[in-house]
Amino acid sequence: MATDTKIAQSSTATDLTGGSSFPRGKNIIAVASGKGGVGKTFFSISLTQALTRMGKKVLLFDGDLGLANVDVQLGLMPKRDLNDVIRGRLSLDKVVQRYEDGGFDIIAGRSGQASLSALPSQRLAMLRDQLIELSDAYDVVVIDLGAGVDRTVRMFSAFATRTLLVSTDEPTSLTDAYAFIKLGSAAGMSKNVSIVVNMASSKTEGEKTYKTLLKACENFLRLSPPLAGMIRQDPKVKETIRHQTPLLTRSPNCDAAGDIEKIAENAYQEMLEEAKMLAKAARG
Repeated sequence: MATDTKIAQSSTATDLTGGSSFPRGKNIIAVASGKGGVGKTFFSISLTQALTRMGKKVLLFDGDLGLANVDVQLGLMPKRDLNDVIRGRLSLDKVVQRYEDGGFDIIAGRSGQASLSALPSQRLAMLRDQLIELSDAYDVVVIDLGAGVDRTVRMFSAFATRTLLVSTDEPTSLTDAYAFIKLGSAAGMSKNVSIVVNMASSKTEGEKTYKTLLKACENFLRLSPPLAGMIRQDPKVKETIRHQTPLLTRSPNCDAAGDIEKIAENAYQEMLEEAKMLAKAARG
């Protein structure tokens, strides 16, 4: 495992479920979106594979409790999933499964289980603590969060080292992305959020989308979330989702694949820098 991510568990933050403090992960990247349909899960899978291709040991955690679909997009039928952990049948490390085609590990969610999206605070805290402990076995853990800004999403984003917020140029997507940042600001986690613009028709249009969101954040929240990168529209994306195969496996040389690889490099460096700052703060 790379030594640069072996940074001591660093600091605490306000627990969104109970008011106490809890540790933040040192090598956890959460992927969020204000609304569904913006390509969040596709990006989570592609980001995980890009990090793997960088030589990192990576775990993809399907944190979309209740509407999990990482396994669907990859054409998997997991024998074990988060439901086994929630019900107390297995510990989190026992439901890790290897995805050989992508070269990374997966913890699958459980689709259609509404009860999982409304877990008691104690169970959520247990899941969080187990995931932080499990992250020690990896260079990076990528969490595919549910869409929106509910309690579970905010909590998982809060303990992540960095959060990549995916948005498109659609007005509703931008509005919901702004709402995510606003609520995150109230919870004290706004400094950990970077923006990913997906489905950009061109670099110029992608920059315009980002600047629209940035202007709203600066004017009303006094925040300037950085741009993690943009992903151009690419017909290969729909093709790879339809075939339930990762983009970097099926079309590694397409425009979108190159864009995601750049984002992965930037996100990894941002994660390391954030982890170092947290470790420094923890030392006092």
